[in-house]
Amino acid sequence: MSNDPRFDLSGKVAVITGATRGIGRAIAFQLGRAGAAVVVSSRKPDAVAETVKALEAERITTRGFPANVGRLDEARALIAHATNELGGIDILVNNAAVSPLYGPLTSMTESAFDKIMSVNVKAPLELACRALPIMAARGGGSIVNMSSVDGLRPDHDLAVYSASKAALISLTKAMALEWGAQNVRANAICPGLIKTDFSAPMWKENAGVAAQLARQPLPRLGSPEDVSGLALFLASDAGSYCTGGVYVVDGGWMT
Repeated sequence: MSNDPRFDLSGKVAVITGATRGIGRAIAFQLGRAGAAVVVSSRKPDAVAETVKALEAERITTRGFPANVGRLDEARALIAHATNELGGIDILVNNAAVSPLYGPLTSMTESAFDKIMSVNVKAPLELACRALPIMAARGGGSIVNMSSVDGLRPDHDLAVYSASKAALISLTKAMALEWGAQNVRANAICPGLIKTDFSAPMWKENAGVAAQLARQPLPRLGSPEDVSGLALFLASDAGSYCTGGVYVVDGGWMT
């Protein structure tokens, strides 16, 4: 925990989707180590149970709730579970995302399109709207939406995923605009190429990665921990004047 009290999340409750691996897991530990009680969610019960056990090993108060947030009844149940178990919600990190198809726009199927939009766009909006009155009743809160640099500049063979992340950026700004009067802040983080299982098709055996890294000011892949510190800043009082922001964590790739 930081010695700066602005980063202290003691007494706060954080709900994190896609929290059992990669960036979401790193954020769960980062916020938990700062004092927050953490609600871990992802689709797979075994992964949720393992992450809860690992957090509890560090004496972090935690609860697990397996959910496919692309199904709105499960997203609503997640918010209800966090409120019932821990008394409320102060921080919501919308990290869960899918990209089931890698290829040109002409290869996009209706089912893949619907899945991308349900998880990457509809779920964050539903979760945020459900959390809003709970946060407002507790004096305010912070919503951190995990977008992508692809939402700022579409990537080859990831066009619909990129479009979903662009939509999430726009939704984040709308949340900030509408909810600031209730002291509920909303910000978007746009990671670049982070070394996770989710992004493995992009950095494993991809000749383009070496060329990309050669052009980056910081010529390396990012780690989940490179993102989690920014999430802590935006979730905490240290970021209390930040809302509607779009923050890039990409080693300078977009420079």
